[in-house]
Amino acid sequence: MKYDFKAIEEKWQKIWEQKQLFKAVVEKDKKKYYCLEMFPYPSGKIHMGHVRNYSIGDVIVRLKKMKGYNVLHPMGWDALGMPAENAAIKNKTHPETWTLNNIAEMKGQLKRLGFWYDWEREVATCLPEYYKWNQYIFIKMYEMGLVYKKKSEVNWCPSCKTVLANEQVVDNGCWRCETRVEFKELNQWFLKITDYSDELVSAHEELEKWPQKVLLMQKNWIGKSEGAEAKFKVDGMDLVIDMFTTRLDTIFGATFFALSVKHPLVGQLIADHPQKKEIEDFIEEVEIESRSSRELTEKKGMFTGKYAVNPFNGEKIPIWLANFVLIEYGTGAIMSVPAHDERDFEFAQKYGIPIRRVIIEDKNKKYPEEVTEVFSGEGYLINSGEYSGLTSADAVQKMGEFLKEKGIGELKTMFRLRDWGVSRQRYWGTPIPMIYCDKCGTVPEKEENLPVLLPKDVDFTPEGGSPLEKCESFYKTTCPVCGGPAKRETDTMDTFFDSSWYFFRYSGPSDTEPFDREEASLWMPPEIYIGGIEHAILHLIYARFFTKVFRDLGWTKVTEPFPHLLTQGMVSLGGYAMSKSRGNIVEPDDMIKKYGADTTRLFILFAAPPEKGLEWSDTGVEGTHRFLQRIWNFFFSNKEIIVEQGKVDAASISLADEGSKKLHIKLNQTIKKVTEDIEQRFHLNTAIAALMEFFNDFSGAREELKKNNPGFIAFAFEVLIKLLSPFTPHFCSELWRQSGNSSLLEEQPWPEYDPGYVKEQTVNLMVQVNGKIRDKIIVSLDEKEETVKEMAFQSERVKQYTGGKQIIKTIFIKNKMLSIVVK
Repeated sequence: MKYDFKAIEEKWQKIWEQKQLFKAVVEKDKKKYYCLEMFPYPSGKIHMGHVRNYSIGDVIVRLKKMKGYNVLHPMGWDALGMPAENAAIKNKTHPETWTLNNIAEMKGQLKRLGFWYDWEREVATCLPEYYKWNQYIFIKMYEMGLVYKKKSEVNWCPSCKTVLANEQVVDNGCWRCETRVEFKELNQWFLKITDYSDELVSAHEELEKWPQKVLLMQKNWIGKSEGAEAKFKVDGMDLVIDMFTTRLDTIFGATFFALSVKHPLVGQLIADHPQKKEIEDFIEEVEIESRSSRELTEKKGMFTGKYAVNPFNGEKIPIWLANFVLIEYGTGAIMSVPAHDERDFEFAQKYGIPIRRVIIEDKNKKYPEEVTEVFSGEGYLINSGEYSGLTSADAVQKMGEFLKEKGIGELKTMFRLRDWGVSRQRYWGTPIPMIYCDKCGTVPEKEENLPVLLPKDVDFTPEGGSPLEKCESFYKTTCPVCGGPAKRETDTMDTFFDSSWYFFRYSGPSDTEPFDREEASLWMPPEIYIGGIEHAILHLIYARFFTKVFRDLGWTKVTEPFPHLLTQGMVSLGGYAMSKSRGNIVEPDDMIKKYGADTTRLFILFAAPPEKGLEWSDTGVEGTHRFLQRIWNFFFSNKEIIVEQGKVDAASISLADEGSKKLHIKLNQTIKKVTEDIEQRFHLNTAIAALMEFFNDFSGAREELKKNNPGFIAFAFEVLIKLLSPFTPHFCSELWRQSGNSSLLEEQPWPEYDPGYVKEQTVNLMVQVNGKIRDKIIVSLDEKEETVKEMAFQSERVKQYTGGKQIIKTIFIKNKMLSIVVK
């Protein structure tokens, strides 16, 4: 019989759907397993990265289901955002039409791959029944004091009259019309994620099953720093600059003061500068460079003409504007200590600024006055007034006391993390549910009026400003407080808002609240979350933030949404990640048509461990397909025996002959390895390799088994297809049915290994004579010393070295060695 993968896969997908096999039902007497993968953006078609991600989860879920777990494996769509809007503009269609068509296409692809998804829990963030709850959550955060509005600088295209994301600024121009981008201050909505900064860092200790690389990326992004804040007066002006430093002990070595070009006091500092125009040009140059490049290639600065007064010694030090100082971190102002900071040292050398040593490593060593190399460590203070001679740690404490006593600063913890700006001046996003009333001010929409719907009859092209700002029927409304005329907010939400809580919605769909809290309490948190490491920072931090907010609202007891994170590697071809721009794409549909879904799944899981990158190989796919074909052929050449023998359990199989016993040991070892590789190590590639290795041994022994032990063929083949079924479910379901079974393979119990048959029953034991290996003999596992000696002395090779000689002593190490000493 031909292996007709197309017909087989279509057949079993229909059966699974008719039986509602993948529907998650709460059964409180069973252990639960919630497997979550990062939901895709509906761009049009799935790619091999999706296939890999979702195949990993599918294997785990199928094993857990066969092990009797109550399984939840949902799927949905991260369906709002700029790409859909831009594609709709390009294709002259509506974003909703474009998005829903893509969802239908991609959903069909996922079904064709046989993925175990409960589609009844499907979410699409572009639908009102989902984004209604975005708006509800926003209002609840507003009531908690976690939402506020302030002016913020954005990229502005004067031609398109719209805000651009940083990624849309190409060579300082608009990606669409190439007009030079300007910087503009707009009122933007923010979420106070900084209220949770400390917990977002400290709770990393709970995430023992996260990759260290991801934790480090988050730590660096949140940027917790222990240090001090101090006030520096500006000489001759009624101004004070707040400065944060992590090295208060070096303050006597500060020889210049550096400000970000965006510091709010810059305008006043340069107001009377004779080179004001040149400084303003420098500021613009730095701003442009900061938008177009993440890497600082050259440190640049300009002297403001003003001086800051060091609060510890009254020294006046020049205030510079510097391109390496970020307004986003600390206060946007730093004291610069060239002798003890590489960046400051380089800047000081370039502009001829004095360099003064104030920390030494060895207090018994004499140091030259000239500083030629930076010492950035802690040590002992010199040239630091009354603090000289103290260790860095002691000096920091005493200096902190001085700052607090004088009311000019204190020791404090600072975070790099800034509040999350969620305003977007685009159409295809969740409308922000806020209303502006001349009488009542800014108020949230009434909850019973949610959702605030996106209007469909709107010019969603960005020309002329925000699309919703141009739609009078949308923004004209009544105040929910006084009933008077009012205006709606015309910004939409950042799409990261949508993806920060979708996993709660999966776990408890509801028409009356964001999620059913009782059902969600039974499923949350997911046992595993699978996705790309590129989401390590934004999405994973925002999702953790939302979970902590939900906890504080009393909606959940969960504090960390994803206790176990698995980040899968990229799929590449020709040494580069697959991408349309490189033209090195392999379409999943093409592979399904040529080889079938099961071969595609099996190859992508076999080619590399999940967390490593995977290089696509056509020959590898062909080899995987041949493996399935060999199993198919094996079954049909032995079908009569398998069907005739029927159900054979482990207790009834014969192990009288040595060959059957060895295969039975190998089978039990394979069960153990495959189970542990999937459940514990997630090394799906080595699980598949173990199955291939067993099948090679099994098929190689078929003729002997036919003669002596046909029951073992039926028994071992059943175990084999059960172990293989999470990887190739259609293929194995068909072989299960062809074996004479009317039940569903997915409802069968997962094979269990017999611990008594996991270890080899025999071992190769070395025999040494006077320290040299003279033979290896096969003995039973844990064989007695006397029996081993008897076998060794009967060996012809051993006799050559012991015959006619006196045995001085023997040393026996069980299962490993017998050492004989003769003379």
